[in-house]
Amino acid sequence: MTAKVILNPYSARWKAGERQAEIEAALHAAGIEHSLSLSDSPGHAIILALEAVRMGFNPILAAGGDGTLSEVVNGILAAEAGDEVVFGVIPVGTANDLVDNLGWPKDLKLTAEKIATGKTRALDVCSINGRYFVNNAGLGLEPYISFIQAGMTSLRGNLRYLAAALKGILDNPQWEMDLEWDGGSYSGPTTLVSIGNCARTGGIFYTVPHADPFDGKLSFIHGHIATRLRILGAFPMIMRAGAGNVSEHPQVSEIHTTRLSVRVPAGSPAHADGEPFTESETQFEFEIYPGRLQILAV
Repeated sequence: MTAKVILNPYSARWKAGERQAEIEAALHAAGIEHSLSLSDSPGHAIILALEAVRMGFNPILAAGGDGTLSEVVNGILAAEAGDEVVFGVIPVGTANDLVDNLGWPKDLKLTAEKIATGKTRALDVCSINGRYFVNNAGLGLEPYISFIQAGMTSLRGNLRYLAAALKGILDNPQWEMDLEWDGGSYSGPTTLVSIGNCARTGGIFYTVPHADPFDGKLSFIHGHIATRLRILGAFPMIMRAGAGNVSEHPQVSEIHTTRLSVRVPAGSPAHADGEPFTESETQFEFEIYPGRLQILAV
């Protein structure tokens, strides 16, 4: 079958579009027949993926960063084609968190060769208020920082994420939240809620260190650290993948469940796969769909 490549030329601060010829050359060398389409605005990759499913393309390959991958996944699942249509990743974004979390290569030639094998795994997919995500989502401080970094134009790569995080910590926004999950609940002051299908986000932040996208569980952390100084003291912990991670902080809990409901009376920003999609909503429902998407195991 012919693959559909959906390339977001704006990924990696407009660098992804410059790699179109390189992408197509790698696919051609690997013997992958394909048709390439460019997304041109937020949400456009969802439409392109939905159209590609209806036109019979398979697999569908997302070329861009984690936000692009998320849009393509939303298009595939909107077409109710997660079991039949295979999803693949061509990593040309900034952080490429999903690819790194899965331990897959970022070299385009090697990626194309692995895609050509056709080997797949059944990947868990999560949702926030009906919007699918494959890497992570967040409420509170995490999406607050996402809004900050989205507005930065002078910095690139991990430095941009780091600078945005420091700015968000210094602002020190706080929320009151009511959380409910399988067999548990919490009500009170909250600094952040981070929901991970995978462990790492933003290139360097291990917000949910024990999240596993193949275990059928919705993993999340929540916590309240009141002062700027204490948040700054805990900040290095979130960049540790193993021992000493922020999940071990006395004011933070890591939980594995099948559902999560969050009420925020004053409203909270939210993001899915690094893309902020609301500045203030009061109710959030998270779900897990075990093995919902066949992903090319590059």
